[in-house]
Amino acid sequence: MTATAWRAVEVADRTWVLSGPQDDLPAGAAPTEDDLRQARGLPRWRAEEFTASRAVLRRLLRQVRADLVGAAVRKDRRGRPILDGHPGVGISVSHDGGTIAAAVGPGRRVGVDVQLPPEPLSDALVRRCLRGRAAQVSALPEPDRSTEFARVWTVQEACVKAEGTGLAGSPWTIDVEPGRDRGRWGPYRWVSLRRSPIPLSCAFTDLER
Repeated sequence: MTATAWRAVEVADRTWVLSGPQDDLPAGAAPTEDDLRQARGLPRWRAEEFTASRAVLRRLLRQVRADLVGAAVRKDRRGRPILDGHPGVGISVSHDGGTIAAAVGPGRRVGVDVQLPPEPLSDALVRRCLRGRAAQVSALPEPDRSTEFARVWTVQEACVKAEGTGLAGSPWTIDVEPGRDRGRWGPYRWVSLRRSPIPLSCAFTDLER
């Protein structure tokens, strides 16, 4: 599954991911006035990241659910972002190192995560996050070692973001087999877009009928 900058990828039925560089946003991507209001008071770098992420989310909504492009983004009781008045339409955003990703999944809970490969990558971090599978990644040469670690970590992060628990959900305890491009964790399915230039994964519940 290939992720091309600013081309929406349907990772599952009616579930899409859009990703690309923050310094070159897709045409038509713009935050709403409510998004800009929420960014006020943030440090400049954080405000720029925040509004760019919302702009990408709005661009994806325009492609797949144009009727919701102007809906306000709020947080549910677990801190998971939702579209005000439309809690059944899953949304998620992620950003790291100048790369932004957004996901939309009507009828699902979704989580998306993008992560630059860490440099340097310590053996202790590999053991903490991969546990019994650490040796599979530790044996890889660089830069494959860091890239594969980041791919696993994006899966773990995407799962807890879909769950709405974040780091409190102990993502490092989620068992992800290195090299896999899809799998399941409890009620969540996940897909790793392994041809994406930056490690990128999306997790989601089964489609509600």
